[in-house]
Amino acid sequence: MILWKSNYKSQLEELKKDMRIDMKRYIALLRGINISGKNKISMAELKSYFEELGYADVLTHLNSGNVIFSVNEGDEIILADRIKMMIKKQFGLDIPVFVILQEKLKSLLSKAPAWWGTDDKEIYDNLIFVMPSTTAEIIAEKTGEPTEGLERVYVNENVIFWSFDRKRYAKANWWKKTASVGIGEMITIRTANTLKKIIAM
Repeated sequence: MILWKSNYKSQLEELKKDMRIDMKRYIALLRGINISGKNKISMAELKSYFEELGYADVLTHLNSGNVIFSVNEGDEIILADRIKMMIKKQFGLDIPVFVILQEKLKSLLSKAPAWWGTDDKEIYDNLIFVMPSTTAEIIAEKTGEPTEGLERVYVNENVIFWSFDRKRYAKANWWKKTASVGIGEMITIRTANTLKKIIAM
């Protein structure tokens, strides 16, 4: 009987491994949480609620709402909606959620312009993710031209590579506009360093 139990546990572990072979790795980016004491969400609690949704190998990075998880499903919009509903139920917050396949994000980063994601400490590099309700082209049009000499932008698919001068950022057009009403709620932004870490998790 003891041998049977041991064998059963072994078979169960093998079954779990087989199930995870077909799983895909996704990244969920939550917008506007844990900022100046507003929209507080514990990463430990968030992780546990992701697991309750049936997602596997859940990891979080930083306190700004970066969650990496595995699941058999493949529709990013449906996943985002499900996560948004869970946050509303468990935390009572309406938080925009952007979900992207980890491999897709890796592919996007491989297409970054040469000036983005360098070791230049004077430049701050970000990637702007556009919510499915709009497009990167619309965001770029609404925001306007980047301030010459202070910032650069490059649209690729539905993301925008954006870099700006660390010391003079307050004078940059995109710095002001991306946080404004009518634009800010349609995007979520992550730094190059953050993205380089979460694509490896």
